Amino acid sequence: MEYNFFATVARMKYINRWALMRNTREENLSEHSLDVSMIAHALCVIGNARYGKKLDANHAALIGLYHDASEIITGDMPTPIKYYNQDIKEAYKTIEERANRKLLSQLPDDISKAYEDVFFKTENYEYEWRLVKAADKLSALIKCIEEEKTGNKEFTKAKEATGKAVEKLATELPEVNDFMKEFLPAYAKTLDELN
Repeated sequence: MEYNFFATVARMKYINRWALMRNTREENLSEHSLDVSMIAHALCVIGNARYGKKLDANHAALIGLYHDASEIITGDMPTPIKYYNQDIKEAYKTIEERANRKLLSQLPDDISKAYEDVFFKTENYEYEWRLVKAADKLSALIKCIEEEKTGNKEFTKAKEATGKAVEKLATELPEVNDFMKEFLPAYAKTLDELN
């Protein structure tokens, strides 16, 4: 029997983000997911090394890789619409869950179980999920910083709003605070400044 899961997930590269914004460089869902995965992994490593937590950094990285996979089916809904009101937010969550279930149905039964706690939040990985959500916001902020660095003022308001959201997360999650202080400033540097 043939299964479509990995061929379907590979289509993340065709889903462009920030559709309502003029981008100097488009960002696709695959790129975004890689960034979120790396940042989520780093946040867990920080939590373990500095705060004595026992987080599964590798599992967080997996959650980050697949965190927006449902958008292969739903498309990328712009944030102002997705969070316009509670009714739309809840309806979109239901649609997202159904899309994730559809994706998992494209795996053999004996394998799909291994992906359940990657696609759906469980108690075992509750804090890792919070860090993936924070990594998602950090990735959005980094996109805004990179666009602004090229002179694109289209992302100014998005940077302000996302920056406030990340700052709020930093008060709740010490790992985010550390990442913001130690790693975020480098994203505004040029290649020469990074060397």
